[in-house]
Amino acid sequence: MTAAVENGAPDAGVLVTGASGFVGRALCRRLGKDGIAVRAALRRPDAAPAGTTPFACGEIGPDTDWSGAFDGIGAVVHLAARVHVMRETDADPAAAFDRVNRDGTRRLAEGAAAAGVRRFVFVSTIKVNGERTGAPGAPDAFRDGDAPDPHGPYARSKWAAERTLAEIAAATGMEATVLRPPLVYGPEVKGNFRALLRLCRTGLPLPLGAIDNRRSMVHVDNLADAVRACLDHPAAAGETFLVADGADLSTPELARRLARAMGRPARLVPVPVALLRLAGALTGRRRVIARLVESLAVEATGLGARLGWRPPKTPDQGLAETAAWFAGAAGERGHVA
Repeated sequence: MTAAVENGAPDAGVLVTGASGFVGRALCRRLGKDGIAVRAALRRPDAAPAGTTPFACGEIGPDTDWSGAFDGIGAVVHLAARVHVMRETDADPAAAFDRVNRDGTRRLAEGAAAAGVRRFVFVSTIKVNGERTGAPGAPDAFRDGDAPDPHGPYARSKWAAERTLAEIAAATGMEATVLRPPLVYGPEVKGNFRALLRLCRTGLPLPLGAIDNRRSMVHVDNLADAVRACLDHPAAAGETFLVADGADLSTPELARRLARAMGRPARLVPVPVALLRLAGALTGRRRVIARLVESLAVEATGLGARLGWRPPKTPDQGLAETAAWFAGAAGERGHVA
């Protein structure tokens, strides 16, 4: 259960960017449970989640027209972003990331502050802290208050957006809160987590048995609940929090739990990590293998200490729910998606 916030529900509606996305849909559901009016900022208004009011904003960037977006709005949650991609096609990735993530955030925050929005919650990424933990020269875990160490254009653009938001908040008095989640999972998840679900459901041998790592994750409903807590708790103003489920898993243990939840055997072959890395290099999937074999641990204590927040779902509950969704969805389609 979420700790009671001292100020109750927000005194006006909430504008959510990226409302039709994986996290956005979960957040809209969470806000709807509290009877909070949500204005969904989207490129396509017909994609607005049920129960929300759409606002067509087009592409997020330095020229986005936010006219009328903040009428009756007391808080903004900024989820929309250009995310990292495995096969980059843009000729200047750094400029593309900055245009959306840094300059788009500046445009939105300036408009919100000018309109008198009270609180601005920005969902960033744990990659602002760094790419991995537990390696030589890296911390054993990322913690609240650690110095940022972003690598790559995506993480650097998110860190630039955080600094931009802080500058605007300091100049205008708008309250800003930043959340840095690790991998987000849950029903309807995509990307690498969905690929792992697909592999686990086959019951085929997987070359994961020799991996010894530590990975933190956050269920999408836990992240949505953390955002909800940050919307109006006085202690969240001006803070940056890491957010995670609170229990880490190795890649082999994650595969075992997912397979078990789908009623499949977990056949994990102990292939040496060096061979997995070599295979990744030869197939152009170096970063995919890195995410499987390396550690990225998060000790997120700030939300609990400052806001009294606790994740409403345990990792066991979240993984079982996710696996059940995937198994059911795949069965309805007659094949493994």
